[in-house]
Amino acid sequence: MIVCKFGGTSVGDAAAIARAAGIISSRLERQPIVVVSALGGATNVLLQIAEQAAKGQLIGALRAIETLRDRHLAQTQILLKDDDEACEDICSELSAMFDELAALAEALKTLGDLTPRSLDAIASFGEQLSAVLVVAAFRQKGIDAEHVDARQVMITDGQYTRAEPQVDAIGEAAQRIILPIVRAGRVPVMGGFVGSAQGTGVTTTLGRGGSDYSASLVGAALQVDAIEIWTDVDGMLTADPRVVKDAQLIERIGFEEASELASFGAKVLHPNTIAPAVMRGIPVLVLNSSRPEGAGTLITFDAPRRAVRAIAGKSGVTLLKVRSPRMLLTEGFMRSLFEVFERHRTSVDVVATSEVSVSVTIDDTTRLEALVIDLRALGDVSMERNRGIVSIVGSSLSEGGSSMARALSAIGDIQVHMLSLSSSGINLTVVVDGDQVQPAMQRLHGVFFPAVEVSA
Repeated sequence: MIVCKFGGTSVGDAAAIARAAGIISSRLERQPIVVVSALGGATNVLLQIAEQAAKGQLIGALRAIETLRDRHLAQTQILLKDDDEACEDICSELSAMFDELAALAEALKTLGDLTPRSLDAIASFGEQLSAVLVVAAFRQKGIDAEHVDARQVMITDGQYTRAEPQVDAIGEAAQRIILPIVRAGRVPVMGGFVGSAQGTGVTTTLGRGGSDYSASLVGAALQVDAIEIWTDVDGMLTADPRVVKDAQLIERIGFEEASELASFGAKVLHPNTIAPAVMRGIPVLVLNSSRPEGAGTLITFDAPRRAVRAIAGKSGVTLLKVRSPRMLLTEGFMRSLFEVFERHRTSVDVVATSEVSVSVTIDDTTRLEALVIDLRALGDVSMERNRGIVSIVGSSLSEGGSSMARALSAIGDIQVHMLSLSSSGINLTVVVDGDQVQPAMQRLHGVFFPAVEVSA
């Protein structure tokens, strides 16, 4: 068995969905399980609809729903143009779902309050709609596909908008629901990102990028042979091609390296994707749905060691510094500090410490004000916005020290606000001004991955 996950651009329109059907047709012997994202951009529209409705802007929200309805129905009519009856049935099913969405928007307008639970209820429609459409398209292409409601399989806790998967419950549900479909020779198709709270069945979501995570969790639950992530790029690259024009394809990369890159700015994978696969030793392939013949990137345990595998970077980072003389020779201070971040459900990316201070970086600032208030109980707190992170990742980066020396030399006169080497020694992270992330990445890439000269 394999899991094939198709991202938003890989199911973005009728042509993309038809390509996905071709990819699955070529893999039927490997017993594929399909996980799909919402049609490209649909989730953003749904979030805007929720916000508009809660603010009382119902007419605008309903117009957006109708536009989204028209988009889905148009793609259905293109995909099922040769089967009028199937087209009518699917259009009716999708329209009923959009009617339900409109009813939710009207209820939100009445309540005037957008709760995390309501937000999940609306955001989940993208994947639900996509899964229904993809199943119909697959059947039209001769694939015996069957829709699986992701909420029956992806069991989570009740933390809406960023629900935590309940691995044991997911394993039981996958064995009970998905496995019999595969054994019967059919292709299960489910939406990613969406789940339901254990015990209540209320709709939850795993957070943005959660479709990758869904695919990995299902793959781990069923101990599949491989997890394929189908996207709109050829695989993982040595840098973001929008920043570094001569970024190169990485053909093989280690699990830990890929996880570090995903966490520190590589857009191809959601940071959580790798974890369930690592636990089960399942290889992950990143492939381009527009060029399925490409080799892509293989993420595995036995990748060859490299001093530097890739450069990643991201802006929009906030640097928090907590200074307290009480840290000196005090047991339990760090525990108290990180309990504050845990309490506010805010993850920390980079940490650096001295005898009397701790510096951390965070991406999510939604709870920043409350977080800072609680941190001030531990010491003086300073906050620096508009910072950025540049990470140099490689399995043998710290061996010998020469690669780190070259990296720091390449950064040159760019001001560094914080420097951290991961405990595993494979990630050297530099915090710089947000507008210096791209120049730093370009300098580093030029040093470690010089452009290949093409002979005439």
